[in-house]
Amino acid sequence: MHDFAAKLRQPSLWPHVVDYLKWQRALRAAVAEGRSLPQTPALVPLSINLDLTTACNYACDHCIDWDILNQPTKHLEQELVDSIRLMAARGLKSIILIGGGEPTLYPGFVSFVRMAKELGLQIAVVSNGSRNEKILEIAPYLDERDWVRLSLDSGTNATFQRMHNPSKKSLTLDEICAWIPKIREVNPKPTLGFSFIITWRGAQRDDVKVVENLDEIVLATERARNAGFSYISFKPFLERSDKGSEVMDPEHAEEELAGVLRRIRVLVDEAKKLERPGFRVLESTNLRLLMENRWREYTNQPHVCHFQALRQVLSPIGTYNCPAYRGVGYAKVGEKDAYKDEANLARTSSATEGLLRHFDAAKECREVTCLYNGANWWLERLIESGTDLDTVELAEERRDWFL
Repeated sequence: MHDFAAKLRQPSLWPHVVDYLKWQRALRAAVAEGRSLPQTPALVPLSINLDLTTACNYACDHCIDWDILNQPTKHLEQELVDSIRLMAARGLKSIILIGGGEPTLYPGFVSFVRMAKELGLQIAVVSNGSRNEKILEIAPYLDERDWVRLSLDSGTNATFQRMHNPSKKSLTLDEICAWIPKIREVNPKPTLGFSFIITWRGAQRDDVKVVENLDEIVLATERARNAGFSYISFKPFLERSDKGSEVMDPEHAEEELAGVLRRIRVLVDEAKKLERPGFRVLESTNLRLLMENRWREYTNQPHVCHFQALRQVLSPIGTYNCPAYRGVGYAKVGEKDAYKDEANLARTSSATEGLLRHFDAAKECREVTCLYNGANWWLERLIESGTDLDTVELAEERRDWFL
């Protein structure tokens, strides 16, 4: 699921990656030899996280983005459409609707998904589940490569409401899950996921204590299976560092960390017994590394984060180099109109080049357990080694373009 090096070696993506690697080699050679720098290419990411809105109708205690929610700034619909059309023409392959707001609250949510699918883009939606009638509306446009994931994080109605604090006080987990069979009836092709962020006593966001849900791992799995989800995925709670990056800091657990991890292991293993054809129990890379006590290994970053050129975040508050730095000023590559036309694209490409040269991931991301760590090091070795890129073995074409 997170073998990004294999994804980038798909024949449909590899030419884009080769162009980037050749430019990086030329750039480094020019810097080393004191020559003028090569022209900045039109750097368009292969995949983006798109925040359609910052509006949110929940007040989740564990939200990683609550500082940027419900901002007055909004996308201009035609500007956003123009941006996506231009990016698609230049190589954009996938969009994950996620992040600093609830995507189904965007007034043009359904028409946007329809437009993106007409452009041949893969679409994923990460939603809080409060407006599943909108997911039902987009279901006819989705195919087997698209997915929808609901962030539910609980196994009981009471814990769901305590963790998420929905503005509609009567909203329950029962009501949300009841939509899944309806969506499947309209279109059984897309993958439907139940997301569960594991929290423990002592976890906190700023000074707010987070409700513990660890003991509901099995209950949530039963609920997800019975409702008709394709999978349930477990991942650990993240905090924001003082610098604004998303980090994993399990040392805040009130009980001994080893004990917490043992409890998680037992419960996730119990949940896996509930798997059946068409329903899986998944552990995120972050959770796996935490359980193996290897999570710090993924904080050893190369100086250059190459994924800044391959994946970015486009939101109403600006365009950023990484989902871990959404809303952080020094990681900004442009405004919300960063890709609306050729002139803006050129400025954004130049800003991306600046971050590739001056954003030192080994320093800035030294606390981040980065999912792209291995792929970033792989790209770095390809640049530095001078390997003949024509000899790189390509991966099977899976048409999986989400990064």
